[in-house]
Amino acid sequence: MQIDIHWMEQNFRMFNLRYFDGSLPEPRFRVGHSRTRLGTMSFKRKSRWGWSQQYDFTITMTNYYDQSEPQFLSVLLHEMIHLAIAHSGTRDTSPHGVVFRGMMERLNRDGWNITVSTAMKGMKKAYQGSATVIREYLVLALQTADGRRFLSSVNPKFARAIDRRLRSVGEITHHAWYTTSDRWFENMPQVRSLRGRRVSTEVFQAKTEAMTPVRF
Repeated sequence: MQIDIHWMEQNFRMFNLRYFDGSLPEPRFRVGHSRTRLGTMSFKRKSRWGWSQQYDFTITMTNYYDQSEPQFLSVLLHEMIHLAIAHSGTRDTSPHGVVFRGMMERLNRDGWNITVSTAMKGMKKAYQGSATVIREYLVLALQTADGRRFLSSVNPKFARAIDRRLRSVGEITHHAWYTTSDRWFENMPQVRSLRGRRVSTEVFQAKTEAMTPVRF
């Protein structure tokens, strides 16, 4: 099985209500292809006068391995525990300390198999050539002052730098970010700079309406 951002969103919302009383902030969701980590939860931190706050949470999961749905769900719950601890400001004894393990054991009593770490050795790699494999694309949609429209498949590592660059380009009148598993983007290079493929108004509208908007 493979997952996409829609799957992450739906199951996050379900688990948030079931296990966390709906108290968790909804993070950004990312699907990657890491070989070394099944999931990560990251955030930014700001401190002032001895006061610290965590914000801008992101949960990332990998599609590199062919896992069952219960395995993927257990990974998601693992990262949601990290999110719950970070959001509450609770201090644990270590990244997978007493607080984490207590929450993990509580959820595992409900039938999950959440672990502190997972050995990758022996795990089956997803067959990337299969038509059933879902690959997530980060897409930038642009409109210029002269009416032209562009779509770009963007390398996620360069997305924030590109987003900052956009704000200084006067001829761009509108831009938006999306994620999609649409194979139309399969043969487009993942750009690292501000460039894209010019498309018709009809294609631009059809593609953007079908994609999932994301925040930057």
